[in-house]
Amino acid sequence: MKATKRNAIITGLVIFGLTSCEPKTQRELPIFNPANINPELVDENLQVKTEDHTVLDFKLINQNGQEITQEDYKDKIYVVDFFFTKCPSICPIMTANLARVQKKFIKNNAIKLLSISVTPNIDEVSVLREYANDKGVLDSKWNITTGNKKHIYKLARESYFAVVERGDGGLQDFIHTPNFILVDKKKQIRGMYDGTNNEEIIRLINDMKVLID
Repeated sequence: MKATKRNAIITGLVIFGLTSCEPKTQRELPIFNPANINPELVDENLQVKTEDHTVLDFKLINQNGQEITQEDYKDKIYVVDFFFTKCPSICPIMTANLARVQKKFIKNNAIKLLSISVTPNIDEVSVLREYANDKGVLDSKWNITTGNKKHIYKLARESYFAVVERGDGGLQDFIHTPNFILVDKKKQIRGMYDGTNNEEIIRLINDMKVLID
């Protein structure tokens, strides 16, 4: 009886050992192409594109007056949002949530953030510098940027898909969404998230961990 019990225990340990050695299945994130995204956010020339979308190269100016390009994000996982400093509603919430993401990955050099102003004529460098100081932006981690309006519009409509084409007749020529866009090291869009929603921020952070792994 004792031998039988001992053999059963050994068999159980062997099975456990084999099971624990099996590789864990890694969760895969989707790759977003223009055809997968709300057409209101996509330039009409790209709305039927179903594969091989990568974000465009860019040239912007950050809160320190430095030129920022895709080269600064080479081999990085990064989050992009569109905002403006005079926005009284969703932008402060979005920026606060990006600050949470910054804090979460503060020691991870593979992670960066990029915020792009949709009112570049108003958000000049000195305004962005003050905004960055107020929001706890770490310069080495997060670029708050302005630039050529046509270039920014092209990025928004043909690259990151984060604005609606027609503006509200006020400060903006186009209406930005609350979306955060997650970009991988291959310049592919891997996720879109409501930057004002706490559960979505948790989902974003978890998806970023998947890309890191």
